Amino acid sequence: MSEEILINVTPPETRVAVVENGVVQEIIIERAERCGLVGNVYRGRICRVLPGMQAAFVDIGLERAAFLHASDIIGKDGEPRSEQITDLVREGERIVVQVVKDPIGTKGARLTTNISIASRYLVFMPRLSNTGVSQKIEDDDERKRLREILQNYVDEHEDAGGYIARTAAEAVDDDALCRDMAFLAKLWRGIKERCDTGDAIGLIHDDLPLALRALRDLVTPEVERVRIDSRATVDKAMPFAAKYIPEIVERIEYYAGERPLFDLYGVEDEIKKALDRKVQLKSGGHLIIDQTEAMTTIDVNTGAFVGHRNLEETIFKTNLEAAQAICRQLRLRNLGGIIIIDFIDMTDDEHKRQVLRALEKCLAKDHAKTHITEVSALGLVEMTRKRTRESLEHVLCEPCPCCGGRGSMKTAETTCYEIFREILRESRQFEVETLLVLASQEVVDRLLDEESGHLAELEEFIGKPIRLQAEALYTQEQYDVVLI
Repeated sequence: MSEEILINVTPPETRVAVVENGVVQEIIIERAERCGLVGNVYRGRICRVLPGMQAAFVDIGLERAAFLHASDIIGKDGEPRSEQITDLVREGERIVVQVVKDPIGTKGARLTTNISIASRYLVFMPRLSNTGVSQKIEDDDERKRLREILQNYVDEHEDAGGYIARTAAEAVDDDALCRDMAFLAKLWRGIKERCDTGDAIGLIHDDLPLALRALRDLVTPEVERVRIDSRATVDKAMPFAAKYIPEIVERIEYYAGERPLFDLYGVEDEIKKALDRKVQLKSGGHLIIDQTEAMTTIDVNTGAFVGHRNLEETIFKTNLEAAQAICRQLRLRNLGGIIIIDFIDMTDDEHKRQVLRALEKCLAKDHAKTHITEVSALGLVEMTRKRTRESLEHVLCEPCPCCGGRGSMKTAETTCYEIFREILRESRQFEVETLLVLASQEVVDRLLDEESGHLAELEEFIGKPIRLQAEALYTQEQYDVVLI
């Protein structure tokens, strides 16, 4: 499999795209005014304790207070403490925390006291003492080797903390892993010094910028090259890679072509498509993706695909293709939380099993943690995908000022009838000579055309003239009835 990572850098924005076999699979966008906070360590102050929710709100210097649940407060032994939140923290208390989930929508950042610092090969947890290996490393001998290296280092160094070997640590030699552990321990000592000195609320340690995080987290042995279109970023990336990830230095390229890097690979078109509700499948079927506050729903339809043999075979093929497309869209759009997939109903149990296996196989490539249930009694597949940052739609879009994010608007006909009721209400309540209706051009046109008869009857009924005036800035739902 051919894989490339593209990094597009401009002063206000950095964008990273993961391209597999010429197809864009993942897009990450970070803007200078709203940088991701996950991984940042803060000194905060408990501003409110909520016993009913077993949680507390923490002021860490952001616009909204962050959220800390009792289960995310660890004890000295590294285990979650089961006491009541009122026993764990007090209002006004200072606390050192790390962001594990960016602010999303109206929700503040999610916090933990279990600090962890990531490097290329390892995750260091200074407040724990255990060691572990990524589940994606499946070879038993390799898992045993890595665990022994980590445990030996912890045993030799007092208060060394805990380590987890990341997927990238597979087949890495002992010396490189030990250097990584020593680096992380040194980094933590610097953070701890800043924690212990001073009392001000705010940032203590921030994670790497997106371009360098991409090198650390996304470059795997399958990645053939990393193309960066900013000379300044390349100048930062090369020494960073040489120091921490020397094996990828030769794969980093500076792209100086006249054509924009994302245009060259069709990434801009994919971003536009990723904001649409409808996703076309090659067979002629399509997906409808609706993202809401509570969950994301995905509906699979056969569309124009009629198949060649029978209905059950047509449905099975559409669902198989949809399973692959859904996995790609989850990564591309960065959809997280609860996801409900409504595959086309299948009667054959073997077909259901194969569609689920196809879904699981495609999700195995996803960096985010996922969990899938079996097909429910209603024929739905329920799954969760870990969400740590806002979706592509939330980063790039805002709610429509006309419909308020509902995705639909009242028809001109509905607004006309609301105006009729308002006119009746006003005429009975006040003594006026004339009523002036201010509305959008579409509504005024309908009042003068299809609803002209009803408008004339209303004028006769109230015994007052009704004037109409179109307002260019009014939406189809807005109107005013002015008494003259």
